[in-house]
Amino acid sequence: MDLKTASALRRLRLVSAPEAVSFLLLLVCSVLKRTTDFNAVPVMGMVHGVLFVLYVLFWADAWNRAKWPFGTAALYFVLSFLPTGGFFAERKLRREAEDAVIASRARRESAAKA
Repeated sequence: MDLKTASALRRLRLVSAPEAVSFLLLLVCSVLKRTTDFNAVPVMGMVHGVLFVLYVLFWADAWNRAKWPFGTAALYFVLSFLPTGGFFAERKLRREAEDAVIASRARRESAAKA
């Protein structure tokens, strides 16, 4: 995996959890708006909107650079619409990055032995 692909996956991973948290907070603020006088929906809506746009931009960049199959790309996109999907995306992306590091080390070791 080259450096630009790793950076794209890292950016997507780093924005996925905050996007999920902002989605959950927006849902809580929506409930509070209906049940109390507390109205933080405009602020949380804007925060979540910015994080969602960043997620989609980083997703598109990661899909382009990592050359994911359509199913993998669709999974990461659908996860952005689920309230806790960003947490699952972050975990899956972290595992993918760790696997890439392990594969890279194994390639280096086998090249050094040859």
